[in-house]
Amino acid sequence: MGAGDPVDGCDLCEAARYTHWYHEDDICWIADCEVCSVPMVVWKPHGIEPPGPEIEHMMTELSRVADERFGPGEWSLDRTMRQIPDHFHAHCRDPQWLQLRWERPMSLYTGVGTARTERGQTPTTD
Repeated sequence: MGAGDPVDGCDLCEAARYTHWYHEDDICWIADCEVCSVPMVVWKPHGIEPPGPEIEHMMTELSRVADERFGPGEWSLDRTMRQIPDHFHAHCRDPQWLQLRWERPMSLYTGVGTARTERGQTPTTD
């Protein structure tokens, strides 16, 4: 297995399309985290040290998504990889994320870049 190859059993390598996906390109994908329901960027290769330009790209894309979801200046960046420490990812968190973690409805995958839909809602078409 080479550096960056997918790892069996790694949830981030699996990249299941379960929650809302905001963005995907050759470097990363951004979707709502299944645990805390806030946007999370994931580096596509398995590993913890992306090259600097790729980190910059991922943080730029995550910032764009966070501004759209929470509003400019209404969120913070969290690069601590708690539950999956061996695959680079980062979250953007609104101030209420911890209190709302169990109350906020989970989003639903309806395609990359589509309107965000919560489970139980009828997906909108734009």
